[in-house]
Amino acid sequence: MSRESSQSTANRPHRVTMIVDEGSNPFEMGVATELFGLRRPELDRPWYDFTLSAAAPALRMHAGLFTLSGVNGLEAVDDADTVIVPNRPDPLVRPPQAVLDAVRRSAGRGARLVSFCTGAFVLAEAGVLDGRRATTHWRWADTFAARHPGVRLEPDVLFVDDGDVLTAAGSATALDLGLHLIRRDHGADVVNAVSRRLVFAAHRDGGQRQFIERPVPDAPDTSLAPLLAWAQERLDRPLTVADLAAQAAVSPATLHRRFAAQLGTTPLAWLTTERVVLACRLIERGEQGLDRVARLTGLGTAANLRTRLRRQTGLTPTAYRRRFGPPPEDRGHGPQGAGEGPEGERGAIRHAGNRAGGVRERHDGSRIER
Repeated sequence: MSRESSQSTANRPHRVTMIVDEGSNPFEMGVATELFGLRRPELDRPWYDFTLSAAAPALRMHAGLFTLSGVNGLEAVDDADTVIVPNRPDPLVRPPQAVLDAVRRSAGRGARLVSFCTGAFVLAEAGVLDGRRATTHWRWADTFAARHPGVRLEPDVLFVDDGDVLTAAGSATALDLGLHLIRRDHGADVVNAVSRRLVFAAHRDGGQRQFIERPVPDAPDTSLAPLLAWAQERLDRPLTVADLAAQAAVSPATLHRRFAAQLGTTPLAWLTTERVVLACRLIERGEQGLDRVARLTGLGTAANLRTRLRRQTGLTPTAYRRRFGPPPEDRGHGPQGAGEGPEGERGAIRHAGNRAGGVRERHDGSRIER
């Protein structure tokens, strides 16, 4: 989407349309409805304008559980800022031509495209994934790679953010990717509020593994929850993996095994992610000095903060503050610009965030780099 067309949406809510097809899984439809369609007056901001669309006036959902009717036709796709494509009950069956045409039109005008689970097959069949990064359900990864060799498939991750095309690996990871989109559009504080209402983890990094095959233990393994809560209260301190292991009263090797089994990541990667999330929240709440943010989050230096923030969010601290921070008049008179670079962060920054319902900057400005 061009900068001009992105700016033209500033006076209306961000429009999300999910295409539903014959045999679609109602779980993914429920996830999208919950995240983007449910009103959220507690956030005190315009939310998304969410609609369902289909190529037929009535269609049976997965296994014929029920018939869906009364939804919009595919013309609703042509007005959407974000288009969520349907998952495929049988990925080897080609989607209806009308659906593929709607997806291609959306890609041509720069809409953000999203797939859940086997929906990646729809994007690939429409030809919008060639040369791009994507993922799909692990059961279908080999089939996908064989049918679409031009796609840079990442078969082991939860989801892939490739800028204006995002793909989630499975049904449950639709929640992870949906919350990731809300974080991109509205920032860390808002997504934390939404996840609390869902009673769901606010952040699982997309690079975590989809599936860790392990035997059921004879006795319940010790939960990491107490250790994670302990660490989250001490992010401003120079915690190491050895510190975490000592607190859990296990060896570092055992701690690594537990993190891999329970979280699908490493202790250091989890700790770094938590520090960056905290940094985002501080910036959103008006903290100006990067040196101070780095110190409060345990990231050490402003340079390290810049590197980590850009790697996780795709944005520089300047861009993140401009997009999600409070207006200049609300920022108070705290330390200004400590450790901030030549990107203009020392002066007053005009508020250009997307408070009007998730209007985003150019997609390539939001791209996550791994």
